[in-house]
Amino acid sequence: METAICGRIALSPNHVFNPKPGDKNSVCRGPCANRGILMAISTTCSGKGGGLLEKPVIERTTPGRESEFDLRKSKKMAPPYRVMLHNDNYNKREYVVQVLMKVIPGMTLDNAVNIMQEAHYNGLSVVIICAQADAEEHCMQLRGNGLLSSIEPASGGC
Repeated sequence: METAICGRIALSPNHVFNPKPGDKNSVCRGPCANRGILMAISTTCSGKGGGLLEKPVIERTTPGRESEFDLRKSKKMAPPYRVMLHNDNYNKREYVVQVLMKVIPGMTLDNAVNIMQEAHYNGLSVVIICAQADAEEHCMQLRGNGLLSSIEPASGGC
């Protein structure tokens, strides 16, 4: 069984812990009082790499760039917002459904009809819940197409 310590000198445990006087491969010069330290940094050969310690792999991020964990954490911290559609007496129902499908990504015909119906009968409907920046963008696009809309924090209200 061989071990390697702080370099590429392959040593047996006898060389490390019981050095012979004048041995060139001995880690200890003179009386070796720090055998506990040597024990902590030595490793047994795993059969791969000839008993040498492998260089640790350090994951680094580019300066000014957040890691994936930090990005997920910041997204979780941002409070969600509701995009609200208000009923109006100016736009036809078919037009409202078309605008919803055009403006909101992934909006299906069934969902757009349900949102339009809820806004028509109740005066107000939740279109989508998303991040504040996205909610503001969706709201502006709905307004740009002639629909009455607003945003509000998703945590407030019912």
